[in-house]
Amino acid sequence: MTRTIDLNCDMGESFGAFVIGDDEAMLDLVTTANIACGFHAGDPVVMRRTIRMAKAKGVAVGAHPSFADLYGFGRRRISGERPEDLETQLIFQIVALQGMAALEGHPMTHVKTHGALGNMAAVDPDLAALCVRAIRAVDPGLVFVTLPYSETFRAAERAGLRIACEIYADRSYTDQGELTPRSQPGAVIHDPAQSLDQVLEMVVNGQIPTTGGKKLPVTPETLCIHGDTKGAVEIARRLRSALEANGVTIAPFITP
Repeated sequence: MTRTIDLNCDMGESFGAFVIGDDEAMLDLVTTANIACGFHAGDPVVMRRTIRMAKAKGVAVGAHPSFADLYGFGRRRISGERPEDLETQLIFQIVALQGMAALEGHPMTHVKTHGALGNMAAVDPDLAALCVRAIRAVDPGLVFVTLPYSETFRAAERAGLRIACEIYADRSYTDQGELTPRSQPGAVIHDPAQSLDQVLEMVVNGQIPTTGGKKLPVTPETLCIHGDTKGAVEIARRLRSALEANGVTIAPFITP
């Protein structure tokens, strides 16, 4: 039974003249920030500013690398990339965020893959192993934030990487423990009450409710809130308040 949970948010996704999400307000509510590294969103100025804000608020930071897909916000499935090239792209992104964090005196703690890259690696053993190699090449001490019942989770375990098991408030799960594909009905949970019920079931009772009626064991360490979702700050505020009202402590899975 888990009574402590980290709240993580994908952020730093503004770039140039475009503003995405309210990072400053979100950093008052979450304990971990996954910062875009410029390949699906973000830019060097936004990366540095987000790290500075996170440091000031005591929020841990990590790299949020993706496919090179600024046009599609990293949500397009890209195949055919040479494995060595893709691994190098991931290393580049992780190193960039790690270097910027070191410059600001706020050491990076973790890596979490973004969008289509994360979804594809969750079910593809070769892609999962590639992601793990990229992280280990930069720093084997980094934590890999990933889904339970995924190939990325298994690859990280085999490689000896520390894992932070991640759950979602706004996504439903299949009987195999995977996120329901967005192309299927009910993949995204829009009802706040249903979302809270699912979160409490996972955090307090240690069970993932699936679309087929199963209950899969889980020991979550971190709960994701998407920073680009409409009303994300209010959603995060309500979720945090409800969790604390149910006796759950909100704390980072690793101290910055």
